[in-house]
Amino acid sequence: MAIIDLYSKRQKKLRGEVVDVYFYDEVPVELRVQVVHIIRDAIGEERMAGHYSSGNTYLPYKFIHETLCREYGVFTLAKGNLNETHQSCVMNFLLQATEVEKVIDVIELCFKYIDKIIGKNTYDYNQYFEVEITPQDAISELNYRFKEHGFGFQFEREMIRVDSTYVHSEIAKPVLNLLNNTKFAGPNEEYRKAHEHYRHGRNKECLTECLKAFESTMKVICTEKVWAFNHTDTAKKLIQICFLNGLVPSFTQNQFTSLQNLLESGIPTIRNKLGGHGQGQVPQQVDDEMTRYGLNLAGTNILFLIGQSNL
Repeated sequence: MAIIDLYSKRQKKLRGEVVDVYFYDEVPVELRVQVVHIIRDAIGEERMAGHYSSGNTYLPYKFIHETLCREYGVFTLAKGNLNETHQSCVMNFLLQATEVEKVIDVIELCFKYIDKIIGKNTYDYNQYFEVEITPQDAISELNYRFKEHGFGFQFEREMIRVDSTYVHSEIAKPVLNLLNNTKFAGPNEEYRKAHEHYRHGRNKECLTECLKAFESTMKVICTEKVWAFNHTDTAKKLIQICFLNGLVPSFTQNQFTSLQNLLESGIPTIRNKLGGHGQGQVPQQVDDEMTRYGLNLAGTNILFLIGQSNL
C-alpha cells in the first residue's frame, strides 16, 4: 500500500515537529497499530477461512504464536481469554506488551516469516492466502514507519539498531549486503551477532564479535586469494599478510600507511582493552558511544577490504 503524505504530516514538517533523533526505549501505540496493518496485509487472509486444504503447509500465525510461546516458556500469549485465535494472540501481544524487546521479538519474527517463507514461496503461498502487499513492499513500509516515528531500528533480514541514518545506509547496510554471500557466511554471522549484542546492550560481546567478523573477513580473502596464513593468526598478522600480498596497490601503498596503523590499532585494540581480556577486580564498563564506534569501524574496514579484494 502506498505511503500517503497527509495534510497533518506536511504541517508537522512545516512546524519543525518531525522526529530527527532516534529513540529505543518505547514503541508508540500509533506505530504498533501501523505494524499490525502491514503484517495483516502481507500475511493476508486465508482464501478458504477455517478450511485448510491438505496441500496447504502454511500456518503463519500458528507458527509465530507457538514459536514465541516456546521461547518465552508459556502456553499462550493471550491474557484471560484462552479461546483467542493464534492471530489474535500475536496481534494483541504486539499491541499490549510493555517490554520493548518483546515487541521487537514479535515484529522480527513476523517479518522473518514474511521475508523468508512468503517471499521465497510467493506463488505457492498466494494459492492459499489473499495478500494485499508483497513482502518487499511490507518490509519497505515497515522501515519507513520506523523512520517516520524516530524508532531506532530497521529490518534487514533481522532487526538492526540504527544510531545514524548516514552510518546505517553507508556502512551497516552495504556490509550486510556484501556479507550475504555463502563464502562470507562466517563473518556475516559474526557481524550480525555484533548488531544483535549491541541492540540488547551487550557491549563487550558486541566488540568481541566485531573483531571476529573483521578477522574472518581477512581469512576468507586470504583463502580465496590462496595466500598462506594460519587459522590461529590474529588481526595484526592477517593485516600484514593482506598488505604484503598487495591488497592495496603498491603505487598507493604509502598513502595507506596510516590506514594500516588504523586497522592494527582500531578494532583489535578496542576489543582487547575493553572486551577481550580479564577485567580485574572492578568490572569494566563499555559505553554505547565506544561500542558504536567499534561497530562502525569494523563495518568500514570490512567494506574496504572486500572492495579491494574484488570478491
